[in-house]
Amino acid sequence: MIRDRRHTVRLFTLLLSILFSVASSQTKQNPPRGWLTVETIMRDPAWMGISPGAPYWSEDGERIYFTWRSGEDKGDSLYVVDAEGGVPKRVAMVERRKLPSRFGSYTKNWKRKVYSREGDIFLLDVGTNKETQLTSTSTIESSPRFTFDERKIVFEREGNLFARDLTSGTETQLTNFRVGQTPKDAAKTELQKYLEKEDMELFEVLRKRKGEREDQKKFQEGMELKKPKVYSLGTKSVSGFVLSPDEKFISFILTQTSTEAKRTVVPNYVTESGFTEDITGRTKVGEPQSTYDFYVYNIALDSAQQVKPDDIPGVMQKKAAGDTSKTKPRPVVWNGPHWSEDGTHAFVQAYSQDNKDRWIVLLDAEKAKFTTLLEHQHDDAWVGGPGIHPFGVNPSVGWLPDSKRIFFQSEEDGYSHLYTVSIEGKNKTQLTKGKFEIYSPQISKDKKGWFFSSNETHYGEVHFYSMPMEGGARTRTTSMEGRNDAILSPDENRIAFLYSYSNKPPDLYVVKNKPESKPTRLTDSPSSEFKSYEWRAPEILTFKARDGADVPARLYKPERPNGAAVIFVHGAGYLQNAHKWWSSYFREYMFNNLLADKGYTVLDVDYRASAGLGRDWRTAIYRHMGGKDLDDQVDGAGWLVQQQEVDPKRIGLYGGSYGGFITLMAMFTQPDVFAAGAALRSVTDWAHYNHGYASNILNVPQEDSIAYRQSSPIYFAEGLRGALLLCHGMVDVNVHFQDDVRLVQRLIELKKENWEFAVYPVEDHGFVEPTSWTDEYRRILKLFETNLQKR
Repeated sequence: MIRDRRHTVRLFTLLLSILFSVASSQTKQNPPRGWLTVETIMRDPAWMGISPGAPYWSEDGERIYFTWRSGEDKGDSLYVVDAEGGVPKRVAMVERRKLPSRFGSYTKNWKRKVYSREGDIFLLDVGTNKETQLTSTSTIESSPRFTFDERKIVFEREGNLFARDLTSGTETQLTNFRVGQTPKDAAKTELQKYLEKEDMELFEVLRKRKGEREDQKKFQEGMELKKPKVYSLGTKSVSGFVLSPDEKFISFILTQTSTEAKRTVVPNYVTESGFTEDITGRTKVGEPQSTYDFYVYNIALDSAQQVKPDDIPGVMQKKAAGDTSKTKPRPVVWNGPHWSEDGTHAFVQAYSQDNKDRWIVLLDAEKAKFTTLLEHQHDDAWVGGPGIHPFGVNPSVGWLPDSKRIFFQSEEDGYSHLYTVSIEGKNKTQLTKGKFEIYSPQISKDKKGWFFSSNETHYGEVHFYSMPMEGGARTRTTSMEGRNDAILSPDENRIAFLYSYSNKPPDLYVVKNKPESKPTRLTDSPSSEFKSYEWRAPEILTFKARDGADVPARLYKPERPNGAAVIFVHGAGYLQNAHKWWSSYFREYMFNNLLADKGYTVLDVDYRASAGLGRDWRTAIYRHMGGKDLDDQVDGAGWLVQQQEVDPKRIGLYGGSYGGFITLMAMFTQPDVFAAGAALRSVTDWAHYNHGYASNILNVPQEDSIAYRQSSPIYFAEGLRGALLLCHGMVDVNVHFQDDVRLVQRLIELKKENWEFAVYPVEDHGFVEPTSWTDEYRRILKLFETNLQKR
């Protein structure tokens, strides 16, 4: 009996062991879900593990530097890792201060580099890694670059351009602009000028003394080193200095900031002083804009001349019938000039401030005029797209090695592609073509081909490519599915890149710059806690919109659907989120996983105006935000009902910024489709947003009031029937807190009841404090749990 009992115990123990082994194996292969909470997700992101960022190569190409946080780091620190692999090491602060700047200007043979660090200029011999300090002053020197013959460098100091001879060390001031001063004659009234003229004619003694002063001034000037004539800028500012290769001309841009535009004020209530403090904000769309004038300074003549845009085709304003006033050029923004490699030609880009046109024109610096039109891009909506828009990242333009052609990007065929054109404005050639976009094209150092990134493989992926100089077959270097942000080594034989997938945050890799090469992983950033959850790789799909368009989306499918659905609306408008890489909306990504754990089917739509899908997708919202972009959300809801067995009465949505705007338009104009919505930091009236963004899409309110009215949720608030949550930071300097306050007053006057407003006194547009994130998303979850659950 005892033996039987022991046998039974052994069998029971063996059975438990087998069951435990199976369970452990299943747990290892399929980590458990269900432990996510809002509190877990919205902690300081350090809990997830901080991904590396801003990688760059050492000058010899043997090491890769990057920002990272690991171990006991309290903030992002600089790390370095051997390009062949190994353990990343933190760079000590003493060593970090001695490192050459990652930015700077190189000689044509890449053997020397000049850069600024802590306000002084340094010269680096790349081969020996020897650094020479060229300036040591209390003023700030910046933007150093080599002259065409590479015997000197030019740099900026206190709003002027200087040159330093690298052989003799002699420093020369090339311009002499004085800010905030007004020429004496300009400061005098007409009466003052008249009286002075009369007295100079009447009294010989005054004429005599003035002559003596002028003679003395000339004598003093003859004794001193010659400096450029003083040019008083008054209220204007100067920028964009470019010295011509022959060192005879300096081009620059004068900016006159509007004194009529009224700036907004953002009150800050929670302050160290205990008093309300005002933050001076931006202007609103439609206010007078700054004006920009392009000038060429002739060094020998010591004179500056404005290069007027009047002769550029299409730049002149169109007049109404019967208007007899003098025709004026439309205000433009300038970029350049860009000088050819042989130093004989230069082109300038001009962008109309009404956002409709872009011109590329040759510049004759000696005659101070624009000559040949090389490229003209017009869009009835607005000119934009990767490598095209003048703001943010510099446009992708430059000269080909033969100095007879330029390259640029254009959406002429519907997608942003690479083109060339001759300096005669002829023989325009398209080098890349297809339903994809290219990003950041650059010419290889051997001048034989191109490198660029592209979403050619799939709209939801980014890979690195090479291509022959005259176009043709493109060779893909990166291979891992997702996003590959590549940085070439100095010899262009290797690539350091940040790689991520939809459920894998970015990490640093290195690979040979050859197809099918196996990459080496250099960092492993996610924490063990982050890895313990089986994060979903959402399905990337398309659904048909009412106009037949294929709308990209991410789908988060629950294991046990509860029949309810939530649509997440990304912000920024021109941004992509239905892709295969780690989202910048990582908190929302984790929250969508939490919703799926609770049984919600979640859809994330790349609606009309999202990035990565070409010109027509980008401009589909022209003059009507809340039109086709909202239709895509509604059609997405219909697809959920038809294809995912979602209850049409239990669909909600949420989003921030532009996503908050879409949420409001959905709740106000589609109350039969959406039962609940959370609108975060939302634009409620586009006439109160900034000029640079809103004027692109809607023009300006005083000229296109219809576009603003049909695009602004505040005019549709009477349509609210479902449950609405509003959340806004009170020190938001982007979308002002005032936007939601005005909407709240409208809801009060309309006697609406099923809404609430949560305010966050210390938060800007992007929240910082984990407590604020937690409070906000607790409310969002409660909104959905209360209004979308089956009763």
